[in-house]
Amino acid sequence: MNRKTLVLPAVIGLVAPLMAACGGSDGGSGDAPVKVGTTDQVASSAEAPAPLDPAYAYDVGSWNVLRQSLQTLLVQPRGGGDPQPEAAEDCRFTDTGNERYSCTLRKGLKFTDGDAVTAEDVKYSVERVLRIDSDSGVAGLLNGVDAVETRGEREVVFHLKAADATFPYKLSTPVASIVDPDEYPASELREGFAVDGSGPYTLESDVEDGVLVKAVFTRNPHYRGSLEVANEQAELVSFADAEAMSAAMTDGEIDVMSRTMTPEQVTKLDATKDDGIELVEMSGLDIRYLAFDTDAPAVQNKAVRQAVAQVVDRSELIARVYGAQAEPLYSLVPATLTGHSNSFFNKYGEPSTTKAAKILADAGISTPVPIDLHYTVDHYGSATSKEFDVLAEQLRESGLFKVADPKGAKWKEFRPASMKGRYEVWGMGWFPDFPDADNYLAPFLEKKNFLGSPYSSRKAQQVLIPQSRRERDRSDAVLSLTEMQEIVAEDVPVLPLWQGKQYIAARDGVTGTAYALNSSSNLQLWELSRGVGSQ
Repeated sequence: MNRKTLVLPAVIGLVAPLMAACGGSDGGSGDAPVKVGTTDQVASSAEAPAPLDPAYAYDVGSWNVLRQSLQTLLVQPRGGGDPQPEAAEDCRFTDTGNERYSCTLRKGLKFTDGDAVTAEDVKYSVERVLRIDSDSGVAGLLNGVDAVETRGEREVVFHLKAADATFPYKLSTPVASIVDPDEYPASELREGFAVDGSGPYTLESDVEDGVLVKAVFTRNPHYRGSLEVANEQAELVSFADAEAMSAAMTDGEIDVMSRTMTPEQVTKLDATKDDGIELVEMSGLDIRYLAFDTDAPAVQNKAVRQAVAQVVDRSELIARVYGAQAEPLYSLVPATLTGHSNSFFNKYGEPSTTKAAKILADAGISTPVPIDLHYTVDHYGSATSKEFDVLAEQLRESGLFKVADPKGAKWKEFRPASMKGRYEVWGMGWFPDFPDADNYLAPFLEKKNFLGSPYSSRKAQQVLIPQSRRERDRSDAVLSLTEMQEIVAEDVPVLPLWQGKQYIAARDGVTGTAYALNSSSNLQLWELSRGVGSQ
C-alpha cells in the first residue's frame, strides 16, 4: 500500500502526453462507478437560478461539472502546455495579427440525443453567452469576439475586436461549451441542473433543497473527441464539509477525496503508513486574496487599503493556518507563471505597523479605521474561518484598525451579496480559467470585472491588457504584465495572500489519480478507473 505519491509540478509550457485521437476506448476494469468526494457546493437560488448554464456558471464547482458533460473546441492538456483540439480537429490563427481564429470540427460529432453538432451550433453557443451577458461576469472571457462566421457544416471563424493571443485558452473553458440549441434558450438562462451537450459523459443530477448533492456521469456513447475515457461511470458527491467527506472515505462510501481537505487531514494522510489510501500532491495555481469595495466609505481611500497591505503578515498567516500547503503570494499572478512579479513585496516589504501608520497619517485618516471582514463558509474549505480570525487579529493588534468578528456566509448567499456591493472587504479565491498571467489580471482590471468592483484602471484597460494580448510568445508580454501588477500593488483593489498546493486522496486500486486534477484545478474524471482487484 502506498502512503504517498508526489507528482512533479505541471510546468506550464511542457509538452503534454499525447491524448487519444478519439474517445472510444474501453473503460477500466470493474463495473462499479468511481466515486469522488468534494466540498464544492453547486446550488440554485432566486438570485442564481442557473448554476450549470455555461452562460452563467463561473466557479470551480460548477465548471467541474460542466467539463465532464459539455465539449469545447479545445482542451487544456492534462500536463500543461498550449490548448489542444477537442471537439475540433484543428484550430489556428489565420492571420499574423492574432485577430482571426479558425476551427474545423471533427467529423461525426453528436449531441447526446443523436443530433449532429455543426459549426452553427458553435456560433449559437458563443453568441448566446454574449447576448445574455449574465451578471456572473463569465461572458467577459468572450467579450473580445466581434463576430462569429460559419463556413459550411464544420468550419467556424472567430473575428476578434483586437489581437488576443490568449483566445485559444478561452475557447478551452466551459463558457465556450457547445450546447444543444434545442435545450438552451437563445436569450435566457437555462434554470436548474440539467446539462445537454456532446461531452464525454451524460449527467444525472441528484438535487436536495436546491443543492446538487450528487452528479452521476455516465459514459456518452455518442462522444467523439480527444479525451480517452477510462471508466463507464463516475460520481461526484458533495459534502457539507471536509470532515463529512473524510468520514465517507473511511466508511468506504467514496473512493477519492478531492478539494477541499483540511490542512490537518493532509498532514495526517501524509504521515500515515499502509492505510490503503495514497495522498497525491500536485502543483497548484489557485490563489486567495482580499477584495475591496473601492466605493465603500471605510476603504474608499486607497491609503486605507495600502495600510492593510502593509500590516498583513502572510508568513504568519500561513504558518498558523496552512503550514507547508501554501506559500506567501505578493502578486495576483502565481510565482510559477511567466510574467510574475513580486509587486506587493517590492512596494511594501516586510509587514510594518510603523509604515502603515505613516501611510494613514500622510493621508489625514484618523485611527482606528473600522473595517468589517466577510468570508464564505463552504467554498474554500473549513480552514477559511481560522484564516479570517488570524487576519482580524493582525489588523487589530496593529492598533490602526477596529475590526469586528469576521462574518461567514454560505456561498449561494455570499457570492451574490459580494457582487451587489454589500461587503467592504471580503475573502475570495481564484482558480484560473487558463494558466496564463492574463487570466489573473484582466478579470480583475477590466471594466466589467469578475468581482463586480467599481475599481477601474484606464491604463490597464486601454493600453496594457491589449498590449500584452498581442504577444503570442508570452515572454514578450512580461513588461506590460509587470506594469499591471505594479498598478494593483499601488491601488490595492485586491490584496493577494497566498498560493496553494493541490491534493487528492485515493484508495489503493484507483488508477489515473496523477491526472485527476490539472494545473488549473479542473477535475478530469475521465482519467480515473479501477485497477485489477479494486472493488
